Amino acid sequence: MRKRGTILIENVVFIILNVLFLSILILFLMRQGSGAIVLEQAYSKQIAMIVDSARSGMVIEMDMEKGKKLAEDNGVDFSNSVRITGNIVAVRLSSKGGYTYAFFNNVNVDSRALKDEKGKYSGMYRFTITERGEANG
Repeated sequence: MRKRGTILIENVVFIILNVLFLSILILFLMRQGSGAIVLEQAYSKQIAMIVDSARSGMVIEMDMEKGKKLAEDNGVDFSNSVRITGNIVAVRLSSKGGYTYAFFNNVNVDSRALKDEKGKYSGMYRFTITERGEANG
């Protein structure tokens, strides 16, 4: 009789621990899926792909309204959300981390957040593509 009770308690504890682990895992995945990490990755890759296909002299505007809202919620200045240094695009929408992605096109890119008539950030970013000089390259 003693063995049956021991086996039952072990199984119940095992099931409870598994349910607890799976619920924490699901909660973590749901939080990550709707958070800054996914948007940072998406924006940095989109910007890099756009820059790769751009030519010198192009001006490209990108709607980043979701990123603006998320950056404001996380206390990050939207004007500093996108940084392009050399051929690396860095997007940061939260106080922790950020995401970087590289592009291959040999151009200089100036990025700046656009403001509306009231002087507030509109959620749009403008990327100005210029030719990279031989000495800079």
